[in-house]
Amino acid sequence: MREMTVYGVSFDLVGKQPIVLLKTRDGDMYLPIWIGHSEAAAILMCLQGAEPSRPMTHDLATTIVALLDAEIRQIAVTELRENTFHARITLVQNGAEVEVDARTSDAIALALRCDARIFAADEVIEESGVRFDADQVSRSLIGQESLADLDPAEFRRFLDTVSPDEFAVEPEGLTPDEEG
Repeated sequence: MREMTVYGVSFDLVGKQPIVLLKTRDGDMYLPIWIGHSEAAAILMCLQGAEPSRPMTHDLATTIVALLDAEIRQIAVTELRENTFHARITLVQNGAEVEVDARTSDAIALALRCDARIFAADEVIEESGVRFDADQVSRSLIGQESLADLDPAEFRRFLDTVSPDEFAVEPEGLTPDEEG
């Protein structure tokens, strides 16, 4: 397992599907994870320090965990199975650890709210992680109809050359409220 940080949230160049980008804390490996719009909004709100007028689902879950005298200690991206990332949330209550299966995007949104550590299995990083060269930007995905139409090798080249800075900002004109 390697510790990760949330580098940012962006959108793929084709379908504007949200992507959360995790970065190894001790290196230059990045793990792009496609997520839903509402989860992207929840992650972005937390990263930007925005306070919703009413608790969002992840805020509610965090409050419930705290009211039960428990804490979210860490989350881990444990595997990639059938093109879906899987995660586990480790909760601690009265000294006992409990692990809960979760969608990776939900686990990340909770971890950010609880200042919990984020990890990814070495196998997941080996299989899906990429190294970015911050000086190169590729637009090779523009003009594709959908991600299904992409050649996997071409998409890997895109991930190998896109700038991490593109993942750290929202697309122009789109706010978290408009996403979901």
